[in-house]
Amino acid sequence: MPKLKWIDDSDLVKAVEHLLNKAKEAQKQSVKKFGKNIIDPFAAMFEISGFELDFKAWEKSETTRQAQKTLQNHIGEFHQIILGSVKGWENMKTGHVIDLVSDKNMVIAEIKNKFNTVSFGKLSELYHSLDEIVMRKSSIYKGYTAYYVPIIPKYPIRYNKEFTPSDKEKGSKCPFNENIREIDGASFYTLVTGEHYALKNLFDSLPHLIHEISGKDYALKNKENLKEFFNTAFK
Repeated sequence: MPKLKWIDDSDLVKAVEHLLNKAKEAQKQSVKKFGKNIIDPFAAMFEISGFELDFKAWEKSETTRQAQKTLQNHIGEFHQIILGSVKGWENMKTGHVIDLVSDKNMVIAEIKNKFNTVSFGKLSELYHSLDEIVMRKSSIYKGYTAYYVPIIPKYPIRYNKEFTPSDKEKGSKCPFNENIREIDGASFYTLVTGEHYALKNLFDSLPHLIHEISGKDYALKNKENLKEFFNTAFK
C-alpha cells in the first residue's frame, strides 16, 4: 500500500533523501567554515553572557544556526520536488523563471517556503514576472493561471486570492488579475493532488519515512511536539 496515494513511493523517498543529504551537508559545511566567516564578537560575547553558555555550547549553537539557515533555502525546493512528482505536474527545477507547470490544468507556480522568503519590496517584481509569462501574446503559457505559493502563510488560514502586492515605483497596488493569484501551501497541495489534507498527510508520513531512510528516530520520538508546530502554522 503506498505511503501517500497521490505520489509514488519512489518519488517521495527520493525527495526526502535529497533533503536529508542537504541537511547533512549544511551541518558539515557550517563546522568546516566556522570562523572563516566574520563573526560578530559583540553578539558572541552577549549571547554567551546573556544566555549563560560556555564557549563550546555557544559554538555548537552558532554552527547549528548557520546550518539551519542553509537548510531552509532547500525546504522550498523539497516542496517543489514533491509537487512536481504528482501526475500531470512538472518540476522545472532551478534556472527557470517558474517552478511548476501543469499543461493539463493550465497552471504555473512559483513556490516559496515561507511568506517572508521574498522581501516585501520584491513582491511586485514577482507579480510583473508572472504577468509577463501568462499575459504576453507570444508566451507559451499565455492564458494559464499563475500562482505565487508561500507554503507557510503569514496567518494560519486557507486562501486563494488575486495577488496584488504594493508597487513602490507606482505608489499603488499591482492591478487585479484573475489569472495571477496567491495561495497558501495547504490549499495549493489540495489544488495539485485533489486531496484536502494532502499537506498534513505528507507531514504525518515524514517521521516514519525519515526513520526508515536514515535509521535515526529523532523526528519519530518528537513527532507530537513537531505536530504542534504544524497545527500552529496551518490550523
